[in-house]
Amino acid sequence: MPTIRPFRSKTARVATASERTLPSYTAGQVEMPLRIIGSQEAMEHETYWSEHSHPTHELLWREAGVGTVTIDQRTWTITPPLGMWIPAGVRHSGWTPAGVVVYAAQFSLDNPLVSDRPTAIAITPLLRLLLDRLQHTDPGTSSYSLTEAMILDVMTPADNELLLHMPSNPLIAPIANAIIEGPADASSLQDWARKLGISGRTITRAFEAETGLGFGRWATTARVQHAVSMISLGGEVDEAAAGVGYRSVSAFTTAFKRITGTTPGQFRPSAN
Repeated sequence: MPTIRPFRSKTARVATASERTLPSYTAGQVEMPLRIIGSQEAMEHETYWSEHSHPTHELLWREAGVGTVTIDQRTWTITPPLGMWIPAGVRHSGWTPAGVVVYAAQFSLDNPLVSDRPTAIAITPLLRLLLDRLQHTDPGTSSYSLTEAMILDVMTPADNELLLHMPSNPLIAPIANAIIEGPADASSLQDWARKLGISGRTITRAFEAETGLGFGRWATTARVQHAVSMISLGGEVDEAAAGVGYRSVSAFTTAFKRITGTTPGQFRPSAN
């Protein structure tokens, strides 16, 4: 299985990739005829969405596979257990690999706010069932209205999220880019300090100041995020572990649980 690179730069994109440009709206600029409108699309090609914004709140999720949403320097990974809530008017870009079905729901502004900021959403079996039911129910019926109300009642922020803040500080940006492009490189803090001719303490302070995480936690988060993409697209756990630089599955699982709160197996398509 080829390595999945959701953070790949434009220059590294494959020839079959597609880029879409969508308009940017302010919150409420367009009125919705319903409280919630769902949609789905099977992606024939790897697809990138340039930065845009919606007049409505948006929920993105997957039945299988992955995707990413980027807002400023922050990138969230969407997986079957984790959807993404994007408030109206928030500018964002996205990525999805080929072969994945993209599910989305637009929420009118008169709905209760799940969150006033971008937030990972727990896609529970019940929420998944209700979202599917909405897509197969005639709008305007009492059943549709009841399903809308139930969705709003059960949709809650996730306990954990796969979020990575990419630093722009020129001192540490080369480190972050190297880890994203080569997650199997297990260079330590001391290794990077020697390569760059600065102290490990300086590197740690720079990461903490810009991302809120020390170097070790940031690097582990980046590697786990990459591993989740591999697993969610059908890769084996041991393959993902090796692909992000872990020599044993047990060490990988420990690090994985520390970041996500659950085991790698929960992100396999068959587990959802």
